[in-house]
Amino acid sequence: MATNTSQEFDSVIAICKSLFLKKTKDYGTAWRILRPSSITDQIFIKAQRIRTLEEKKVSKVGEDISSEYIGIINYCVIGMLQLELNADDPYEMEVAQVEAMFDEKVNLTKELMFAKNHDYGEAWRDMRTSSLTDLILMKIMRVKQIEDNLGKTVASEGIDANYQDMLNYAVFALIKLDLK
Repeated sequence: MATNTSQEFDSVIAICKSLFLKKTKDYGTAWRILRPSSITDQIFIKAQRIRTLEEKKVSKVGEDISSEYIGIINYCVIGMLQLELNADDPYEMEVAQVEAMFDEKVNLTKELMFAKNHDYGEAWRDMRTSSLTDLILMKIMRVKQIEDNLGKTVASEGIDANYQDMLNYAVFALIKLDLK
């Protein structure tokens, strides 16, 4: 069966973006109050819940794994936005501005995904979804360490690159779960 990674990526992102913008209309940009470490913790909570659901196969809350991956994608975008915005920038932003910023971050992340897919030959297609969850959890641990080091790295990518990787892993998981 032929695959079109670009279309699959765009389809997943369209679902995530739609929810993100609806929540922006409901709540405004309340996420602007979050410090980077809080965003990392939100991603951790979602990834840990996915891992628990993968292992226990039962949800007592009613939300499924797909909704948690969508949350990871949207929090990764929030994380990238917060790294770019200054603390003294306005907390409230117009939906159109947020949408443009969302698109910019996702497009940069998609470009990174294609570069890595070229080098790795889309190996993610042969991976288990649970491995993608574990990779997200590992990236979260890396981000936490970088945050504890006040953003300084010696030989590693920064927080933004880790957010991009987590976003892409979550997109891959949703493609594998056949989110439409």
